[in-house]
Amino acid sequence: MFAQNIGHVVEFLGLNEATGPVLSPNQLMERLDLFVRTAIQIVPQMPDFLLSKEVPNRPRSYLALGHHLFRIPEGMLEVAAGATLVSDMLTNGPAADTNTSAALGVYGQQVLTRLHAWWDTKADKTGRETVQTYYGPQHLHELMERMTWHCGQHVRQWFMLLGMAEIVPVVTLEETAFAGLPMPTSVWDG
Repeated sequence: MFAQNIGHVVEFLGLNEATGPVLSPNQLMERLDLFVRTAIQIVPQMPDFLLSKEVPNRPRSYLALGHHLFRIPEGMLEVAAGATLVSDMLTNGPAADTNTSAALGVYGQQVLTRLHAWWDTKADKTGRETVQTYYGPQHLHELMERMTWHCGQHVRQWFMLLGMAEIVPVVTLEETAFAGLPMPTSVWDG
């Protein structure tokens, strides 16, 4: 059993606990939009010479993290269109021409445009349809929650990276932006 879906773990253990997304699909899309729009503004603030530096506690470059941050919602779009979420789908590195902070911002804007084109024309916004993942079939609503908090977590990390570089972000997020999402308490893994 993959412990990627807390509802599956609760069911497996025979617990009588409420699980599942707290936020509606519309609310999740609003949050994902906020996180991606924020990232589009703060990712290009990172000087290019720092993009090869590794993030704390993980062998991942700033460039890879910036790309991954936008790859999360892009991967969700692919899964919603019928692809199966596989474990390395979201960690593929950026294209060769996406090697600057500015290029990451452009990539993020492209993802945001595609995200809105999908959601704005989607007839059924309940999230009840089933999508395929490496940890089993999921409701789209559950995947949306996972992808939203995952993206939000990396936005939190990017804010910290800017702080470590003594760069004041052009925008900030209030803690309320993360309310209702199953966010990790720490910005970085211990």
